[in-house]
Amino acid sequence: MGAAYFYHLTRRRLEDALPVLVERSLAQGWRVEVRGTRPDTLAQLDDHLWTYAEDSFVPHVRASSDGAASSPVVLSDQPLSGYDCILCIDGAELSATEVTTSKRACVIFDGHDDAALTHARGQWKSLTGAGCSAQYWSEESGKWELKAEK
Repeated sequence: MGAAYFYHLTRRRLEDALPVLVERSLAQGWRVEVRGTRPDTLAQLDDHLWTYAEDSFVPHVRASSDGAASSPVVLSDQPLSGYDCILCIDGAELSATEVTTSKRACVIFDGHDDAALTHARGQWKSLTGAGCSAQYWSEESGKWELKAEK
């Protein structure tokens, strides 16, 4: 059974943290779904993942693009199936079934946004209430630290 990983961004922006999480997932041989709720954020990430570093990029497509079914990373505003790792951003919903059937399921949220904090707390309560294991990670100290586990 999988677990939900909650990543509380307080020092880095999503644009800085997401490529690292995607690259680590790809290194595991996982197919990755980045699920968002805002088309503008997904469009920015679409551009950013190609150019975030001079010597690296993340191969990806949008869910509506040709080749999405075979791409290692897909950006979507709707839940997809068949992905090993689901990275939810901007308050995208994550179900208990997805947590238990994926290898990694993550909720990444901005610690400077009160609405995002409230939503992530609600997701934690909902998922743990449904019997999912969950871990809360914070980067407040400058590095990722496990702060809570249920």
